[in-house]
Amino acid sequence: HNFSRGPGKGGVRFHPDTNLDEVKALSMWMTWKCAIVNIPFGGAKGGVVCSPDDLSRRELEDLTRRYTTEICPLIGPEKDIPAPDVGTNGQVMAWIMDTYSMHVGHTAPAVVTGKPVSIGGSEGRVEATGRGVAIVAAAAAKALGFSLNGGSMAIQGFGNVGSAAAAIFHKNGVRVLAVSDARGAVYNQHGLNIQALTNHVHGARTVVGFPDSEPMNASDLLELPVDVLVPAATQSVISSHNASKVKAKMIVEGANGPTTPYADDILRSNGVVLIPDVLANAGGVTVSYFEWVQDLQSLFWSEAQVNHRLERVMSQAFENVWDTSQRLGVDLRTAAYVVGVSRVAEATQVRGVYA
Repeated sequence: HNFSRGPGKGGVRFHPDTNLDEVKALSMWMTWKCAIVNIPFGGAKGGVVCSPDDLSRRELEDLTRRYTTEICPLIGPEKDIPAPDVGTNGQVMAWIMDTYSMHVGHTAPAVVTGKPVSIGGSEGRVEATGRGVAIVAAAAAKALGFSLNGGSMAIQGFGNVGSAAAAIFHKNGVRVLAVSDARGAVYNQHGLNIQALTNHVHGARTVVGFPDSEPMNASDLLELPVDVLVPAATQSVISSHNASKVKAKMIVEGANGPTTPYADDILRSNGVVLIPDVLANAGGVTVSYFEWVQDLQSLFWSEAQVNHRLERVMSQAFENVWDTSQRLGVDLRTAAYVVGVSRVAEATQVRGVYA
């Protein structure tokens, strides 16, 4: 989408419903997201229309390597750096890295991020997006004058982002009352035991059936009277149809685009504070940047160092967006775009046009 501030950065999505318009939109989001957290990347995205769950491991590897071969002229450590997204993971990134390396004739770990640690991945990368959500939520609560410790939360989605966020919130004294996945939702009015729930999901591959909880309709989770709601699953789950029923004080968007523009207006008029996706879930791309830097230097950091640097970047990004919101009298989504677009525009203007 844009290279004014640095190489393209964004995930590769393997999903049966992805399409060119979705990938275009996601690539633009990546441009603003990288600018908002002030890392030197532009935005990019990729996708393959497929259902990875229906493929054997060999079929998935063959598909990944062929796709990588097709895009090899476009990607590279200084050009465009893929990462995992929906339907892809560290193993897929390893196949992309290996395929690219075979084409260029040397090992090139910096061509992708989100790799296994054994081949140049970063400590803390898997949990980074969820950790970023937790950091921003705590900063927002502090700015609004309340503490999350002892507060209540509901999380839609218990995948990589939702589960990591839930574990960190739980550790910090937040009562996670409900979580959901594609198969259903579970609820406990006193708070779920997140470690036990994680162990259950490892075996059952779903939150459904978790002991010491009640089943609930997944759509009802969005309407619970909690302090914080974290939509961390798919797009457009909060819309004009249900936004007026949202009772949370604050929404922190762990997923990309979980709230429609019409829903934004309704939530704002009802006094719900919303932390937008381009800020809230930027922890993943921030640690991807850390991974890229480590690969280029061949010098790696501890998980504690990664987490410390992530907190510093995310806290500063929230502060910039919050200050912009207060100064201009606009909501946080608008303020985030003001910060991101302004930085891209400045880079474009300073670089000038090569005629």
